[in-house]
Amino acid sequence: MHDRASGDRQPAPRTTDVEELARIARSLRRDVINLVAPTGQGYVQQGLGAADLFAILYFSELRLDPLDPEWPDRDRFLLSTAHNTAIFYATLAARGLVDREALHSYCGDGSPFEINASERVGTVIEATLGSLGQGLSVGIGMALAARRRRSPARTYVLLGDGELQEGQLWEAALFAGSARLSNLCLIVDDNQMQVEGHIDQVVTVAPIDAKFAAFGWSVETVDGHDISALLAGLERARGRERPTCLVARTLAGKGVPSLEGLLAHNLKLPSPVAAKALSELSQIAGEGPR
Repeated sequence: MHDRASGDRQPAPRTTDVEELARIARSLRRDVINLVAPTGQGYVQQGLGAADLFAILYFSELRLDPLDPEWPDRDRFLLSTAHNTAIFYATLAARGLVDREALHSYCGDGSPFEINASERVGTVIEATLGSLGQGLSVGIGMALAARRRRSPARTYVLLGDGELQEGQLWEAALFAGSARLSNLCLIVDDNQMQVEGHIDQVVTVAPIDAKFAAFGWSVETVDGHDISALLAGLERARGRERPTCLVARTLAGKGVPSLEGLLAHNLKLPSPVAAKALSELSQIAGEGPR
């Protein structure tokens, strides 16, 4: 643990280089495949689709110190879709927040790296979530606490568009807008997918942007794979006097052409499919076969 005063803390190095962030996202996609392949199934499509978001958050946006994950003025990140752990764990390992070797136990009996992220992993998991729709409520509590402490810490919540079907989320959204929680940023992973298939087959949630705006939020809709647009949106969010909602339109299976657009909530990933996916990722990166 560090003995420096919190106000003197310099966060870990971050980058705004678009090409570097794109490279990190490709590497994270490869990690998703490698993590899920041994068990043959998992949240592949969601992880591939959210890789750009995770790369930007953890390598550019969030103020963190891997040497002191309990730094009081760190930014908080909450994965409300807490089952989307392959990409989450891969990102934590790449950022130096968990031991990469420990990920070999992913989804194994007794492993802290279970399919639903929990505080068994350590303090890098800010809260055990998973009951969909609750992440924003927890994030609001953290943002309120930071404001009352006059801390510069910001709170970021990532949730799926299917969670917008939960009533609790809209109660939370109403409160956040009313409280003008400017240190709160919500990112909606708008991939149009939930367990039953396309989200509109269950309950249509569009227009997402207009609904959050009506609840007192600043809202932007962005391409969830356009790194420059995401960086700019997050920068604007830091200067606002209201909470921000970024509606990030993502493509399930992004980066692996044979999987792109396939709405498979819990995709089976036998060895031949995993090998093909890794090959496609390498070819796109110009790395040649691996």
